[in-house]
Amino acid sequence: MAKQKLKKERKYGKGSRPCIRCGSYGPVIRRYNLYLCRHCFREAAQRLGFNKYE
Repeated sequence: MAKQKLKKERKYGKGSRPCIRCGSYGPVIRRYNLYLCRHCFREAAQRLGFNKYE
């Protein structure tokens, strides 16, 4: 089995901020310091106090 390289720690860009709930690096919502991906945000929005108007 080959040795695995450790991931390089990113200082900026998409790879520097994962979702705090699921760990994905894709579409992360940083507004209000949420740091949730949009999938997790849709599931947790009601509990966080966000209302859907239309």
